[in-house]
Amino acid sequence: MTPAGPARRLPGWGLRGLGLRGRLTALGVLGLTVGLALGGAVLLGALGFVLQRTVDTEAFRTADAVVLLAAEDALPDPLPVAGGQVRVQVIDAQGRIRAASIDADRLVPMVRPERLDTGHRQRLVVPAERVGLAGPVRVVAVPAGTDADPLTVLVARSMADVRHSTHVVRVILLVAFPLLVAILAGVAWRVIGATLRPVEALRRGAEEITGRAGGGRLPVPASADEIHRLAVTLNGMLDRMESARIRQRAFVSDAAHELRSPLTNIRTELEVAQRLADRTDWTAVTVNLLTDTERLSRLVDDLLLLARLDEMPAARGTGPVDLTALLTEVAARYPSPPVLLVPPPDPLWTTGNAAELRRVLSNLVDNAVRHARGSVVLAAEPHDDAAYHLVTVTDDGPGIPAADRRRVFDRFTRLDDGRGRDDGGAGLGLAIVWELVRRAGGTITLTDADGPQGLRVRLLLPRTPIGDAQEAAVDTP
Repeated sequence: MTPAGPARRLPGWGLRGLGLRGRLTALGVLGLTVGLALGGAVLLGALGFVLQRTVDTEAFRTADAVVLLAAEDALPDPLPVAGGQVRVQVIDAQGRIRAASIDADRLVPMVRPERLDTGHRQRLVVPAERVGLAGPVRVVAVPAGTDADPLTVLVARSMADVRHSTHVVRVILLVAFPLLVAILAGVAWRVIGATLRPVEALRRGAEEITGRAGGGRLPVPASADEIHRLAVTLNGMLDRMESARIRQRAFVSDAAHELRSPLTNIRTELEVAQRLADRTDWTAVTVNLLTDTERLSRLVDDLLLLARLDEMPAARGTGPVDLTALLTEVAARYPSPPVLLVPPPDPLWTTGNAAELRRVLSNLVDNAVRHARGSVVLAAEPHDDAAYHLVTVTDDGPGIPAADRRRVFDRFTRLDDGRGRDDGGAGLGLAIVWELVRRAGGTITLTDADGPQGLRVRLLLPRTPIGDAQEAAVDTP
């Protein structure tokens, strides 16, 4: 037989083929059986010990009474005893019997003299035939008499009643324990079945959800227990998975739509140029193809960036960043006007990834320049909350309605005035800003500008402790 045969299945105790209900019941019954067996053994041991101590106590009481009679030299013959299962002898140092109860042997002592320890109280067990009592016999020896004439009082009591009592209890336990185990096994089977019924309902619900394309919810049991909390947690997980699935489907659909537009333009330009080769302005065609290619390249780069951000929840390469220098670098890319930089009075340091923060500021300024009528103001200052710096990007464009100010940060979201193919993007710039700001530990909100129209972007970035900022400034070449 190979090692993969039945011999390897022995450690499983034969429970692997059972369901959870069967395994729990089997383990519970096994534990109950072991516990009852140990309890029965302890009970029998304790009962035997208590009964034997009772026999010894009564025997010593009888022996002490005889010792008092011997001390007064008033030993009667025969010695009085209570009950027919008791034998009493008084022997001297040579093993001769001085006095005995009416049923005791007057020639042969119940205990051989060499087994006695003169001067000490003893407990001994002797054969039943030596005493003439039924069953095992318990003998106690108590010293008596004087130093000149030492005596020993021997009291024998039959242990038959003790054995009979323990035997009766043993039989009762052997009969009652299997019945008790069977009853408790039936109760455990029903209770475990009732307990696992909600789990089975969850399994069927999960199977139904898996079998259909749409979403669904697991049944929540009414009892406020662990299974109830498990069902609530799983339903929450299903909600998040369904939301993620909807977002992913919308993302794929929007991405396909956005990618289709420049590809369609490129194909149209090429087909027209192919058919009208002799009348084609190849310079214009080349310019249009380059424009669509650049647009397609930016879109692919933005999609790849968002995909990487989804896979990397924690920012990489974080450290102290000179926010003032970063603002100056971004503002220098644009003529003044339209971008006007209001530098902070003191250097500002934040914590984050310099490349990601540069992308945030560039996207915000690009968006503001695209919609501004006159100028864009880029400013930074310490925030009232000592843990943050405030960066603002303000333009005098048409602004964004309050109802749409959160929605514009969703992917592929463009308002009506930003849908133009020439100056509008794919609706990913502010979505990238939102993800990067969240990774940097900051927040971003949109408010109205101070003038009659316009939009102000308020960006809160975490402030770097002064010590870390100074060390970063020293290490910067």
